[in-house]
Amino acid sequence: MVTAILREHPELALFLCLALGFLIGRIKIGTFKIGVVLGTLFAGVLIGQLDIKIPGIVKTIFFDFFLFSTGYKVGPQFFQGFKKNAFPQLLLTLVICLACLIVAYSVSILLGYDIGTAAGLLAGAFSESTVIGTASDAISHLNLDDAEKSRLINNIPVAYSVTYLVGAASFVFFLTAIAPKLLGIDLVKESDKLAESISGESEQEYGPGMKSAYQRWIIRAYRITNEKWIGISISEFERLISNKNIVIQRVRHRNQLLDPKPDTIIHKDDVMVIMAQHGIILDSLFSIGPEVLDEELLNFPLAHLDVTITNKAIEGMTVKSLRKSSFYHGLMLNKITRENHEIPLESKTVLNRGDILNLSGRPAKLEEAAKEIGYLDRLSPETDIIFVGLGIVLGGLLGLLSVTLFGVSVTLTTSGGALVMGLIFGWLHSRTPVFGRIPEPALWIFDNVGLATFIGLVGLAAGPSFISGLKETGFGILLAGVAVALIPHIIGLYFGKYILKINPIILLGAQTGAGTSTIGLKAVQDASGSKFPVLGYTIPYALANILLTAFGPILVGMMS
Repeated sequence: MVTAILREHPELALFLCLALGFLIGRIKIGTFKIGVVLGTLFAGVLIGQLDIKIPGIVKTIFFDFFLFSTGYKVGPQFFQGFKKNAFPQLLLTLVICLACLIVAYSVSILLGYDIGTAAGLLAGAFSESTVIGTASDAISHLNLDDAEKSRLINNIPVAYSVTYLVGAASFVFFLTAIAPKLLGIDLVKESDKLAESISGESEQEYGPGMKSAYQRWIIRAYRITNEKWIGISISEFERLISNKNIVIQRVRHRNQLLDPKPDTIIHKDDVMVIMAQHGIILDSLFSIGPEVLDEELLNFPLAHLDVTITNKAIEGMTVKSLRKSSFYHGLMLNKITRENHEIPLESKTVLNRGDILNLSGRPAKLEEAAKEIGYLDRLSPETDIIFVGLGIVLGGLLGLLSVTLFGVSVTLTTSGGALVMGLIFGWLHSRTPVFGRIPEPALWIFDNVGLATFIGLVGLAAGPSFISGLKETGFGILLAGVAVALIPHIIGLYFGKYILKINPIILLGAQTGAGTSTIGLKAVQDASGSKFPVLGYTIPYALANILLTAFGPILVGMMS
C-alpha cells in the first residue's frame, strides 16, 4: 500500500527522500560525517527501488537554484581572484583541476569504464556534485538510443557514491597526515609562525549556539578623579590614553547625560563610558579614576550590523588603516566575513570589495560610517526574487550556446549558464548591494535543499539499476577514486611549494579550495588550530567550481 501511495503521489516520495537523506547525513563515522549530499543520494537509491517516476524538469529546476546560489556566493571572490596578487592561487587551482581531468580520463580508459562511470568518478573523487548534472546533460545530447543514454546517466551516481566516500576520506588523511610530512612542517608550529608574521592569533571555533567567553571589546564607566585628565578635550584624552583604539561613548556631567564631541572638555568627577579593547581596560584605565556602576549612563542603544565593502577607496586597505580613518571613530570591528567564511581579524588583514564587516557602535555613527565603507545591511528577510529569476533566465539563454569539442557539441546547458550568471550577479550585488539581496537563510535553502533535491532525484532515477551497476563496476572503483582524489593534489603540493612558493598553511587551504572540499578545510583548520587556511581557500574554491562544472561535458566529449 505504501508503494502504491508513493507511486501515485511522487511528491511525497521526494519529501521522504529529503527527510531521510538529511537524517542519514547526520551520521558520523569517526571524524567523517556522511553529509547531506551522500545522505540524500543513498535515500534516493533506497526509495528508488520502488520504481517511482518524477518528471525530469523538477530535477532541473532545483539544480538551477543550487548552481545560481553557488555562483552568487563565490562571484565576488572569483573576480577578485583575477587580480595580480591572487595569480599563484589561480595557477595552482588550474594545475590541480587539469590534473584531475587528465587522471580521471586516464584511469577510466585504463580500467575500461564507460562515460557515465568516468563522469561519476570525476564528480565523486573531487567532491563536485555539479558534474553529475552537467555530464548528464551532455550525455543526453549524444547520438545514442534512449536506453543507452539512460544506462550511462544512471552509472554516474553509482560511481559518485563510492568515490565520494573514499575520495573525501583519503583527501582529509592526506592533508592532515601526509602533506605536512611531504612539506617538512609541523602544522601547529607553522600556523603560529604565520600568525606571528601578520601580528595576530588564531581563534577557536565553536558549535551552533556557542561562542567564546572572551570579549574583544569591553564597555565600562569611570569617574574622572586623576588631575592629569581634567581640563583636556575628549579627542586629546583618546589620543593620550593609548595608541590603540579607544572611544568615549557617553558622559555624565553634573547629572546631565551627554553625547560627547571631540572638543568636549573633561571635568572633575565626570563619569565617562569608555569602549576599549580588553587589554587597554586592564592596563591603562585604572589610572583615570574608579570604575562605577551607572546603569542609566550605560543604558544606551548600540547597533551591531553588517556593512559590505563597496567603496573602491576601502578596497586594499588593511584593518589598521581602516581604524585610523576619521569616519571609523566610535566603532568596533567584531569580525570580517569573506565568501561566507570568517577570516582572521588582524591589523595586517587586507580588505577586499565584497567583504562583510560586522561593526558595533551608536546607530547614527554606524550609518555615517557605512556611507563611506559601502552598504549597510538592515537585516531584511526579503529575497530579491526579480534578481534571482532574471539571473537564471539570462543564464539559461547563455547556456543554449554551444561549441564543438572532440567532434561533440558541448554547451554550458541552462544549468551551467545559471552558474555563470550567478557569478556575475553575485559580483554585481557585492558592488551595488542595494539590489540582489539573498539573505543567508534563503541562500541556505537554494544551496542545500536545491542540491539535496537534485541529488535525491538522481538517486530515485538510478535506484532500480544501482545495485547491478555497482556489481558491474567492481571494487576497482575504490582504488580509482583514491587515485583521482590524491594524484592531482600531490602534483599541486609540490608545484605550490617549489614553483609558486606559497606559504605551507595557505597552500593547504588553497588545495582544499581547488578540491572544493569544505570538509578538507575544516580538517586542516582543526589540525593546525588556526583559521588562516581559509585565506587560501576562497579564490581556488570559486575557480574550481567553475572549472570542474565545465569539465563534466568536456570529459563526456573526450570519452565519446
